[in-house]
Amino acid sequence: MKEVLMKSALFKGISEEELDSLIKCVGFRRIVYSEGNIIFSHGDIIREVGFVLKGSVQVVREDFWGNRSIISQLERGDFFGEVYAALEERKMANTVIAAQRSEILFFDCGKILSLCHKNCVFHQKLISNFIRVIAEKNIMLMEKITHISQRSTREKVLSFLSSQAEKSGGRYFTIPFSRQEMADYLSVDRSALSKELSRMKAEKIIDYDKNSFRLL
Repeated sequence: MKEVLMKSALFKGISEEELDSLIKCVGFRRIVYSEGNIIFSHGDIIREVGFVLKGSVQVVREDFWGNRSIISQLERGDFFGEVYAALEERKMANTVIAAQRSEILFFDCGKILSLCHKNCVFHQKLISNFIRVIAEKNIMLMEKITHISQRSTREKVLSFLSSQAEKSGGRYFTIPFSRQEMADYLSVDRSALSKELSRMKAEKIIDYDKNSFRLL
């Protein structure tokens, strides 16, 4: 557990000894979820921040008719629910689901944001990291808005794949989504997405095998 925590941006700059003290200070509880289990539901009022220790989770939103959009995919070392936990009385607008069998640690947000009576330096680091990661998530959300604001399915796909290539540092990369999940993330119809990908492959703009892609 410590290895995963120390590699996370949330605990950056905190030593193993400091982490032991910090865990005692803020406390945690651990729960294992099967694939498809709901971790937080739309409308929940939460007090805790979830940290992905094993597996992965998806933050999704459904409209009145049940149409689903994936807001984000979170992997090992990521955390979620921080905005609603910090706002205390604000109801969750999204649902968080285990994308596979996942082990989640829950930390009390109030204890994260409140310095203890010892005024520990490492707790101050935790608060600073917490704010930094929220800012980075905001950038990721703006990136998604850039993708889905494109007018056509092709433009949305190209915007998304270009950003994935940039993150990987080359034209070969793997995306964390199935076709349905990719369609949900980009807010497009799955069949329309599959047809567009096939056309782009035939035109030698891209090549792909399942979720592995290459920009040509």
